[in-house]
Amino acid sequence: MSFQHKPVLAAEVVALLRPEKRATIVDCTLGGGGHAQKIMGLLGRESWLVGIDQDRDALDAAAAVLAGSGNFKLIQGNFARLSPLLADWPLPLDGFLFDLGVSSWQLDSPGRGFSYQLDAPLDMRMNQGGGTDAREIINTRSARELTEIFRTYGEERWSARVAAFILRARQVKPIETTHELVEIIKAAIPAAARREGGHPGRRIFQALRIAVNSELENLSHGLEGALALCAPGGVVVVISYHSLEDRIVKNLFREKARGCVCPPEAAVCRCNHRPEVKILTKRPIQPGPRELEENPRSRSAKLRAVLKLGSNERQG
Repeated sequence: MSFQHKPVLAAEVVALLRPEKRATIVDCTLGGGGHAQKIMGLLGRESWLVGIDQDRDALDAAAAVLAGSGNFKLIQGNFARLSPLLADWPLPLDGFLFDLGVSSWQLDSPGRGFSYQLDAPLDMRMNQGGGTDAREIINTRSARELTEIFRTYGEERWSARVAAFILRARQVKPIETTHELVEIIKAAIPAAARREGGHPGRRIFQALRIAVNSELENLSHGLEGALALCAPGGVVVVISYHSLEDRIVKNLFREKARGCVCPPEAAVCRCNHRPEVKILTKRPIQPGPRELEENPRSRSAKLRAVLKLGSNERQG
């Protein structure tokens, strides 16, 4: 299967990042290189794109897509570790892109175990070089731990019941494949509830993927790293795909955009706290009808962006 990726909100990403004005743009979630290719088409001759991804297959595919497009460097790693990954980079870092979640290729790749629609080993690791996979979580965690994962990361109302059914099933034999897990979920969730809200496995699989890859913790670390490394006048753009991610992005951007934090009753500001960023998207940007028709998987996408403030940038 070829690693094809249709970049979501590509025109909006390019308009916000303004590649023609940047020295270096960091694509923190390179994937198949869809966004990177659009960005590199506008970069100046002396500018660079740095692409980061955990997935070796993604890096290899992106290298082929970007070959001959201009200056780029690809790094295998987790964007939660931006500072060490970019420690030796000499140029100003003045554009960062995060396109979160799982790529279409990963969803459709039979051996990766991300999809509840394909039968595959329970894996779900974005970096297959090591770490805990979904099979280990499903077969070793307690009912309480599984319930917490499903409720916190999947917002599944039947979390405790699904966890109980999993424990009952694994007493007979280990749960090895995605289809085995889907059948257990279907048995656990009452028929009336299964007729609402799409596939009954969607929220459980989302929760497992987030837990396997520590996605929410990594997102917080990655955003903090990008905002710290970004040069004044640079832009950080984030595309999220579910409410848990979007909430982290929104809250962190709001916190960084705050000015005075003195009590409301204070007549004069004494904190001298200054905003670190200016929010460029008062409301999240979402795909329009045409993009939704061409790429249905973009339907839950929300884009938020901030401008890094500094000595040369004013809030207004």
